[in-house]
Amino acid sequence: MTLVQSILLGIVQGLTEFLPVSSSGHLVILRKLLGISTQTGLMFDVMLHAGTLAAVFAAFWGDIKRMLKEAVNILWDIFKNMKIWIQNLRSKEEQRFCKIVHNNYRKLFVMIVISTIPTVLIGVLLESFVETASDSLLAAGIGLYVTSVMLLVVDFTKDGKKLPRDAGYGTALLIGVCQGLAVFPGVSRSGITIAACLLCGFQKKFSVKYSFIMSIPAIIGALIWEAKGLFGKGFDAILFMYGLAGVVLASFIGYLCIKAMLGLVRKKKFKYFAGYCFVIGTVALICQFVM
Repeated sequence: MTLVQSILLGIVQGLTEFLPVSSSGHLVILRKLLGISTQTGLMFDVMLHAGTLAAVFAAFWGDIKRMLKEAVNILWDIFKNMKIWIQNLRSKEEQRFCKIVHNNYRKLFVMIVISTIPTVLIGVLLESFVETASDSLLAAGIGLYVTSVMLLVVDFTKDGKKLPRDAGYGTALLIGVCQGLAVFPGVSRSGITIAACLLCGFQKKFSVKYSFIMSIPAIIGALIWEAKGLFGKGFDAILFMYGLAGVVLASFIGYLCIKAMLGLVRKKKFKYFAGYCFVIGTVALICQFVM
C-alpha cells in the first residue's frame, strides 16, 4: 500500500462512513481497482476504525460523557437494590427499590446496549459469509442497490416525534438487527439505522444521534475483531505511517460529515444519495463482469 493509496482510502472512509452511501461498498470497489489485498490492508482497517471512532466521540462528546456517567449510576443503583433486597429478606418492613431507568440518558444507554446485542450476534454468525462477500464487487453492487431503495423510502417517511422516553426496548432491538445487516458490503450502516429510526417514529435529530452513538460499540467490536488478526505479524513502520495519514483524514472528514448529516436529515435530501448509490452500485456490477 502506497502513501497515495492510504490517503485516498482515508478520504473515502471519512466521507462514506457517516454519509448514507456505505463505506464498505466503496472500499471494496477501490481496493479492487487499486489492487490492494485484504491482508495488506488489515492494519490500515484497524487504524481506520480507530479514526472513525474518534470522529463520533468528537461530534457527540457531551452526550457520550453524560451517558457514561448515567451508566455508572445505573450500576450503583443496581448494587443498592441488591442491598435493599437482602435487607427486605431479613426485615418485616420492606424498603422501596430504586428506579433504575428514570431519565433520557439512562434510557438511551439501555437502548444502545439492547441494540448492540443483535448486531454482535449477526456479525459473528455471518462472519465467514461477510469475509467472502467483502471481496466481491457483485455483493457490493447489490448492497448499494439495497441502500438506494432504502434511502428513497426514508424521503417519503413522515416526520416522527419520539425521543428515548417514548421508545420501547423492542424498537431498540429492531434497530440493532438493522445495524447488524450492515455488515453486508454495500449496505450503509448509517443509512439503514437512520432509516429504521425514522420509520419507527423517532425525531429526525435524535435519529442521527442514535445512529452514530450506537455505532460506538459496533466500531469498537470491529476494531478488536480485526486487531486479533495482527497478532504474530511483524510491525510494518512504513505501513503504519501511511495508515496514520489516512486515519487523520478519515477522522477530520468523518467529523464534518456527521455535522452535515444533522442538517441533511432535516431537509430530507436522501433521494440524492439514493441516486448516487444506484450509480455506484451499477459501476460495481459493470466492473465485476468486465474486470
